[in-house]
Amino acid sequence: QVQLVESGGGLVQAGGSLRLSCAASRIVLSDNDIGWYRQAPGKQRDLVARISGLSITNYADSVKGRFTISRDNAKNTVFLQMNSVKPEDTAVYYCNVHDRTTSNDYWGQGTQVTVSS
Repeated sequence: QVQLVESGGGLVQAGGSLRLSCAASRIVLSDNDIGWYRQAPGKQRDLVARISGLSITNYADSVKGRFTISRDNAKNTVFLQMNSVKPEDTAVYYCNVHDRTTSNDYWGQGTQVTVSS
């Protein structure tokens, strides 16, 4: 069974930084598309950043220039470096893997990020 475990969330002041991690088991991240999503209370879950198997990245306009998605193939882990965070970045952040072989989508349990003003 595919497992994704996020970590690195917490409370940070506006302007600060956090690095989220998504460690995967039973699936090779470098073979698939990985996304970080976030969901604030009362809102839908939105894509924040994505990295393809070919390491092509794209970002939501709201985080461009501030967040960076990356992958460590040896650790089978994907990261989201969050810099210059803002209160509106407050949300639960989820890691998603789209399995190119089966077209299944897998989600982690989420990690809370809270940015204080």
